[in-house]
Amino acid sequence: MAVQILGIEYHLPDRVLTNEDLKRENPDWLMNKVYTKLGIAERRIAAPDETASDLAFAACKKLLARNIVPGDRIDYLIFCTQSPDHFLPSAACVLQDRLGLRQEIGAFDFNLGCSGYVYGLSLARSLVQSGQAKYVLLATGDTYTKFLHRRDRSVRSIFGDGAAATLIGPGDGPGELGPFVLRTNGAGAKDLIVPAGGCRLPHSAATATERPDLIGCTRSQDNLWMDGGAIFEFAVNCVPPLIADTLAAASLSPGQIDWYVYHQANKYILGELAKLSDVPPEKMPVNYEKIGNTVSSSIPMVIRDYVAAGKIRAGQRLLLIGFGVGYSWAGCTLTWGKTD
Repeated sequence: MAVQILGIEYHLPDRVLTNEDLKRENPDWLMNKVYTKLGIAERRIAAPDETASDLAFAACKKLLARNIVPGDRIDYLIFCTQSPDHFLPSAACVLQDRLGLRQEIGAFDFNLGCSGYVYGLSLARSLVQSGQAKYVLLATGDTYTKFLHRRDRSVRSIFGDGAAATLIGPGDGPGELGPFVLRTNGAGAKDLIVPAGGCRLPHSAATATERPDLIGCTRSQDNLWMDGGAIFEFAVNCVPPLIADTLAAASLSPGQIDWYVYHQANKYILGELAKLSDVPPEKMPVNYEKIGNTVSSSIPMVIRDYVAAGKIRAGQRLLLIGFGVGYSWAGCTLTWGKTD
């Protein structure tokens, strides 16, 4: 059975945070240099009362409104997020009710970051191929900005909020999803982490204590912390072999790929990865300038933009590459269908 992506939509919060806004808040930040290196000029910020599931709900509503298949034919709802509304219940269960989907479906959350979209596609394809589901709705969404300290320039200039929705199922077009290559190295967990707030280290007055680091960034243990150097080394060491392994699994040569769709980390990392894997810049879709790094939603967002612009077309081969927190990284090939 050929399993395909049948449609993608996404949703961004209304608030725009520009580099000029950050400069006004923090006059000592060299935002021109930040833009030159990262390529990010703006990012979207969720409202104080707006959650990842709210953004995912809006993205799913857009996709369901296209009626690619009726909503009552969806058999599974999967939600990838690292900023859930609650520890429990699963936000996917709440989304099932908000979306008006029937009760005779499966629904669950899973916690992954920038590799999460590729992992989610792998789960969805397995459900379809096994016969447990015919149509799977995969939602991705995060509000990382709620974890960021306003004086931490190492992360505040990078991340933005948003959500995407993808419909996966059988199709009669040229599309084909997979094979997949999945990788994990939990030794890197400490390099991109929100240390406090879970059961290992609950929130307290001590975890809320703010401290500056050696380069002048301020944060507490309640905030997201990233070792940028370690993440960069992880990416340049692990992503090029992932691309080679994914091509080998699909029995394809590099020249047979029309688009190399990387997680939209930032300009600097993607530029280095492209050089290491000899990927021509014209084969790399990018859209981070106006929305930043949107974590698990970055790959479907850039695909949707390029499909809407007529750049990604039916029959073209894509290689999707997700990598980040965990450490977790994943790749897959995809022949684009004609349904979106």
